This record gives sequence, C-alpha cells and structure tokens, in this order.
Amino acid sequence: MFLLGVALLKTLLLRLLSRGSDGIARFRENYDADGLPPVTADEREHLVTFQRCIACGLCDRGEAGRIARSGGAYRGVMALVVAGSRSMPEFRAAAYGFDFVPEAVLAEKESLCPVRIPFRRIARFVRDKAAAVGGPLPLPPHVASLPPKPRPH
Repeated sequence: MFLLGVALLKTLLLRLLSRGSDGIARFRENYDADGLPPVTADEREHLVTFQRCIACGLCDRGEAGRIARSGGAYRGVMALVVAGSRSMPEFRAAAYGFDFVPEAVLAEKESLCPVRIPFRRIARFVRDKAAAVGGPLPLPPHVASLPPKPRPH
C-alpha cells in the first residue's frame, strides 16, 4: 500500500512539473521507431469508419492478377484494410500494398462493399501515416524490379 501511495505521489508530481510539455513530441519520441505516428482528432473520427470491415473478401474479387504481379508484396485489398485500420504499426508495410491498386479500382470497390468501407480514404491515411514515420518499407529485390506505379495525389 505504501508503494502504491509513493507511485501516485510521484505521478502527480511529474504531471505537475511537466505541464506545458509537448505531448505530441513526447509521443513521437516514444513511438516513431515502432512505426506508430500520432493521429489527429479528425483522423480518429474516420478510424471508426475504417474499422467496419467484416472481412467478407468481396473487395478481393478481381485482384488475382495484381496479387500475382506483386510477387507477394500485395495480398489483396481486404488485407490492406485490416492492416491500415486495425494494426497501427503496419502503416509502412501497407503503404506499398496500396500502390498496386489504382484509385479508380478503390472507388469501384467502395460501391461494392456491403459496409461501405472508404478504401480511398484509408489509402490516403495509410500513406500519410507511413510518410510520418519514414515512408513505406523497402520492397524485396524481386518486387522492387517491377515497374513502379505512379502514386495518386
């Protein structure tokens, strides 16, 4: 009980002394190396829509060719949605995956999705978050030799 009281006093004292410190800077200092950038209030609101995915697989229809051409770097749209909306440290890996899917295809898949996942918004979110912590992870050599696809802006 004594140790718990000391820990509480220490925590309260540290909070009092650290007022005015930049919480975002401290967050980045602690989590950038893990690939976990901070999210804005607006992004937090949109994360709820990203997490509606029921993993039905409908968005993976017609993706076999892109999956095969990717050499294993792209596993389908559903995998990107799950990586981009549920596993925060996967942004750097997911960012490359979205490069294999044209923006027009993502728009088409939005209209087919039973829970209306905003695929294009997720792609932008993932790319932005990956850029915030060093950009997409490097592709394996057998995939890196594929012709690069221009990124949508």
